[in-house]
Amino acid sequence: MASDTMPPPIDQMAATILDDSPDSSALWAQFSDRVLIKTIVSRSDGGGGLAGQKVRVGGWVKTGREQGKGSFAFLELNDGSCPANLQVIIDKEVSSLEQLVQTGTCIYVQGELKKPPEGTKQKVELRVEKVIDVGPVDPAKYPLPKTKLTLEFLRDFVHLRPRTNTISAVARIRNALAYATHTFFQKHGFLYVHTPIITTSDCEGAGEMFQVTTLFSDAEKLEKELKQHPLPSESEIETAKLLVREKGDIVTQLKSAKASKVEISTAVSELTRAKDSLARLEDRSKLKPGLPQKDGKIDYSRDFFARQAFLTVSGQLQVEGFACALSSVYTFGPTFRAEHSHTSRHLAEFWMVEPEIAFADLKDNMNCAEAYVKFLCQWLLDNCLDDMEFIVKNFDKSAIDRLKMVASTPFKRISYTEAVQLLVNVTDKKFEKKVEWGIDLASEHERYLTEVIFKKPVIVYNYPKEIKAFYMRLNDDTKTVAAMDVLVPKVGELVGGSQREERYEVIEKRILEMGLPLEPYDWYLDLRRYGTVKHCGFGLGFERMVLFATGIDNIRDVIPFPRYPGRADL
Repeated sequence: MASDTMPPPIDQMAATILDDSPDSSALWAQFSDRVLIKTIVSRSDGGGGLAGQKVRVGGWVKTGREQGKGSFAFLELNDGSCPANLQVIIDKEVSSLEQLVQTGTCIYVQGELKKPPEGTKQKVELRVEKVIDVGPVDPAKYPLPKTKLTLEFLRDFVHLRPRTNTISAVARIRNALAYATHTFFQKHGFLYVHTPIITTSDCEGAGEMFQVTTLFSDAEKLEKELKQHPLPSESEIETAKLLVREKGDIVTQLKSAKASKVEISTAVSELTRAKDSLARLEDRSKLKPGLPQKDGKIDYSRDFFARQAFLTVSGQLQVEGFACALSSVYTFGPTFRAEHSHTSRHLAEFWMVEPEIAFADLKDNMNCAEAYVKFLCQWLLDNCLDDMEFIVKNFDKSAIDRLKMVASTPFKRISYTEAVQLLVNVTDKKFEKKVEWGIDLASEHERYLTEVIFKKPVIVYNYPKEIKAFYMRLNDDTKTVAAMDVLVPKVGELVGGSQREERYEVIEKRILEMGLPLEPYDWYLDLRRYGTVKHCGFGLGFERMVLFATGIDNIRDVIPFPRYPGRADL
């Protein structure tokens, strides 16, 4: 591609991989007739080696200002491909400058990359030769001015907040972690399984689940329909019954008189229509406004799935079925919890990564969890360093050091009993929740272990059975289960998992002990009835991993569309 001509249309052009050699061409996006800003400014030379190249770029104006008494304008342009902006210079002869300099304006331009004057921060800038398209903004109405905005304020504009530096950086970090997740498990021979979002099983046994039902909408439709078409009266039903008798008598008389087949057939058809009409009236007369009832309770057999159904709190139970056939599997998807919590650590909708491994025990589980968390941290250091540097500069100065520490440090492993003893012996801090054997460790306890006592990630294992789920394998002491939690600085628990109870009699007893009905878990017990196998697994809260990586304080700011009590925007 000649440097003095624009590239051919993208459908006629193969993308050229960009390296740092002076004569390399810009990498034109394969499905968009433009060059990504990242391709220009993220080179080791800052893009200076591309001076002289003709390109098209598109993006949103971060800041703009007219210079030289309005003869030209400087724009800081960003297309979301990286945190850095591309400086764009437009002369007033090329386009009217007034609408281009407004923050939030979208522009699509072509021009030539040039080296800026010596001593400037930029290594390259774009001198615009043609403005192809503009998406203007009314600065009086645009809700995201270029002044610094709080993350709390931005939650009211979830559809626009990706345009801010912080949310776009978090989005790229989140994307990198998702890509790393699939890379890690695929590399180790795990199969990705899509588990259902709608379920009839409560994995946690906590009962804090969103119910999925059409009964309310069905009742509303019925109420509206009954207003327009009231229920049939008793006289209407009696009239319909009389008509059936009359039609029946006619058929009998015709048969007795040995009438023709045509006459009898016609009379039978009329009788059938009369019977169908009566049946519809009788069925309709049984309709009752409101929710269907049976024995004083809501009759869920009349619901869409003919039983109670919920949004899943975990894909674990279902993915176990595949682990018990395909050996190593994982699921990665949204989960839901109807917990009325307004803390900075809780969401109603969140994502979980849940691997499950057959022929593996608790030690194997801990090894896998540790390797996975380290892989995620190293991946960000290797592939998302520019965004992490933005995070360090603006939110958490220790974020990169924390990633390096976790990626390179062996995790400390201690039993729950040992952890409790260490916390009981703490004298320099008073915990809000008293520490004693049998409690579910709170975030303050978890963070003290990892941040103060050991100063590195900690895996706590063998928890009391009373505070863990029914599916966790009962240890020989009959007091604890083969559970483990991975604790990391900043967030506390990042991973929770266990060796699963593979013994039929034991898990059946555990379900009953926890006051849960057996029937919804009958299919789960089948996995123990038929070809049971030792297996284990864990769940990583994906948003917690993003919190850990970024150091951002509120979990509502690390998921694209946060759902929490009172809010479900868009």
